[in-house]
Amino acid sequence: MMESQLSGKADTSIAANKKASGVLGLKSLTAVAVGLVVSQGVMVLMLQGVGIAGAAFIVPLAIAWVLALCYAASFSELSLLIPRAGSLSAYTEVALGQFPAILSVFSGYVVVAMFALSAELLLVNYFLGVLYPAVESTNYVAFGILGVFTLLNLLGIDIFAKLQSVLAFAMVVALLLLGVSAVTGGFAPQTFEASKLAEGFNLGDGAFTLIALAIWGYVGAEFVCPLVNDSRDPARNIPRSMYIGLTVIFVVFAIYCLGALFYVPRDVLLSADLPHLEYASAVFGGSGTFLLAVAAITATCSTVNSSLAAIPRMMQGMAEQGQAFPMLGWLTRSTQVPWVAVLFIAGVTGLPLLVWGNDPTTVGLLLISAAIAWLLAYIIAHVNVIALRVRYPNAKRPYRSPFYPLPQLVGIAGMAYAIVYASPAPELTVKIFTNAGVVLGIVSVIAVVWIKLVMRKPLFKPEPLDEIIKR
Repeated sequence: MMESQLSGKADTSIAANKKASGVLGLKSLTAVAVGLVVSQGVMVLMLQGVGIAGAAFIVPLAIAWVLALCYAASFSELSLLIPRAGSLSAYTEVALGQFPAILSVFSGYVVVAMFALSAELLLVNYFLGVLYPAVESTNYVAFGILGVFTLLNLLGIDIFAKLQSVLAFAMVVALLLLGVSAVTGGFAPQTFEASKLAEGFNLGDGAFTLIALAIWGYVGAEFVCPLVNDSRDPARNIPRSMYIGLTVIFVVFAIYCLGALFYVPRDVLLSADLPHLEYASAVFGGSGTFLLAVAAITATCSTVNSSLAAIPRMMQGMAEQGQAFPMLGWLTRSTQVPWVAVLFIAGVTGLPLLVWGNDPTTVGLLLISAAIAWLLAYIIAHVNVIALRVRYPNAKRPYRSPFYPLPQLVGIAGMAYAIVYASPAPELTVKIFTNAGVVLGIVSVIAVVWIKLVMRKPLFKPEPLDEIIKR
């Protein structure tokens, strides 16, 4: 009886979403998936992977794409079973309880985004400082970008959608133009022949251990899920946007990475501070710096724009469920934007810029450490799907993960493997895992105190599915 009621309520909720005047269609949602994932930091990481393994890097890149499709399948099922802005917190409190719910979002998104966005802003500031020395040793560009996109997100989701589509399109076109020009040699003679690249294809060069690095090229596509209530036909567009977005990313990165090998020596790709600048200059000469500046700035703006749209809605959902301060759920009257949450995320993003100034290497180390928590969040999402399939086997699911439970089991194993090999160098391993442990420890203590003293609920008792859907 309870499951039949759940089915009806889930149908009603999804139907309401379909009828709502959502402004985000498939194109806008795909732009979110692509725009959040493809950042300037990822552009650098992909070239470092090519520097280590050469053309063989395409293998871990493909494996990481499969792992990304697995997490997209899990998030699609969860977001449409429980279509709430809280995203992972809402799914996890039904599957595993309050403590894993709060831990997964704060450690896997808020803390990670804090360092990810800060590192991205520092990197674009550093990049432009190399091209234009007047910008060097300042954070004007970083704070300017953060301020502009904070304001634009406060104006409403329709402004965000229009901007995101333009930014994502410009970024993908710029990267594809660079990659295709390099692969074809259409703009300048290639430095290295294709036969030499084939000779260097060796899976023994640590290629499989680079799955951990390659997976960073795909994290974040699930940021479309907190936007479920702003989407048109979410049962169709949420899954498709992630699958299409991740596939576009794979194709773009494959061409981009292989193209670099025709022009830039592998040791340069691995050691250069800005390998993508070396790449663009080798392919296009002086004009390449302009093209790369467009790609870098649009990548950073796109990442910041997507994060300031999605993460505050996660915070909004948590506030509505009593898992965070109520003011994080306050909405503007006209545009229904969680304005306190937007300002909160903008504030924690700007804090590292003030603390560490213009030193991206320090934030980069902390970013790798915090990214471990992001992979833990993906593991929790896969476990959620399995737990809810067991607890509510007959609940109506507008989207069901294909080939269940294979994507979940493969995803858990793959993410665990990526965590083990998260450190890019042995001498950094202790620092990285210490930082990750400290982050998780602090968040865990805060979560326990909040659940016990404020929410007054058990740590690991799952909430009934019908109560979450009714909220």
